Amino acid sequence: MTNNKKILTLLITVSLLTGCPSKNSKNRNDDYYVKDTNAFNILISQYANNIEQIWGPKEILIAGPKDYVQYEDNLQTRVHINFVSGMITIETMSESPIENLKEAIVSTLLMPEPVDIIRHDKISQDLSGEPFLYNQVLDQEHQPIRWHGRANSFADYVLANNLKQRTSGTHKITYVEIKLVPNHINQRARKFLPIVTEASNRYFVDERLILAIIEVESAFNPYAVSRTDALGLMQVQQHTAGRDIFKLWGKSGEPSRKFLLDPRNNVDMGTAYLSLLKTKYLAGINNPISLRYAMITSYNGGAGSVLRTFSNDRNEAISMINSMTPQQVYRKLVTSHASQESRNYLIKVSRILDNK
Repeated sequence: MTNNKKILTLLITVSLLTGCPSKNSKNRNDDYYVKDTNAFNILISQYANNIEQIWGPKEILIAGPKDYVQYEDNLQTRVHINFVSGMITIETMSESPIENLKEAIVSTLLMPEPVDIIRHDKISQDLSGEPFLYNQVLDQEHQPIRWHGRANSFADYVLANNLKQRTSGTHKITYVEIKLVPNHINQRARKFLPIVTEASNRYFVDERLILAIIEVESAFNPYAVSRTDALGLMQVQQHTAGRDIFKLWGKSGEPSRKFLLDPRNNVDMGTAYLSLLKTKYLAGINNPISLRYAMITSYNGGAGSVLRTFSNDRNEAISMINSMTPQQVYRKLVTSHASQESRNYLIKVSRILDNK
């Protein structure tokens, strides 16, 4: 990040990028536990209004779990990284577009670590000492970018060869697009693999399951914040899963935003929650594959809704699950669970696991 300009990082989500709000709260077990998101929604509205004033109503772009959006130059320049499509779009309405684009390209390529979405300060030391996008972007010589000299050279190359313009209303927007490498998701996964392995060993949760959930939740974007204010790689909410795990650890209250935006803390807490689902909320399910299907669906929509898919009585629901084959459990969950989002979630995570 540059030091001579104040960078406004908007790690917040609106329906523009993520669709309509779900009935489910992330990592929720108590169906009557309702999180107060009023303050967060006010913050979203304030940011969106500021963006609209400069870019126009058709150009509001705010970050989501799989989209990182950063504004600088008094909101005149922005960086958008789509962690699914693997495209970086850097655009500006500045009167000095080349200068501002170059600075934004360099700072993006050398971006080291997540920042707090409210205070914009650093969360943690980078796990590898490398830029976050290291090995995810290759320069004109097909080399990864780690130092300022190579980033500066690549920025000049991009501006000389890929500079584009478009209009939006009365605004002229100058921009460049930079593609991430084809296996960019795997590159990010490797970056976080050590802390995933550590959490897997600590809580006895399958490493492959943790990785699959991270891919579906955030596409390995540690900056991720959802419309329900779920945070980080595993999209953990302070007020639900966070509070449950703090209680499990003998702590009162709930984790801070800064705590959850630290990748190591986030993966540790998300995995601890999977363990809690396994050993407490879904205890009694005998077949490990059936249990895995229930854990995956519960991570999205809560254990209570999973059990009610089979029976309103918990013991009867467990008994029914144990009387079924894993394939029957899977089919029941993807066809009869009350939430379409949770049904799709199980399909997505299972598909990734089947391909690993």
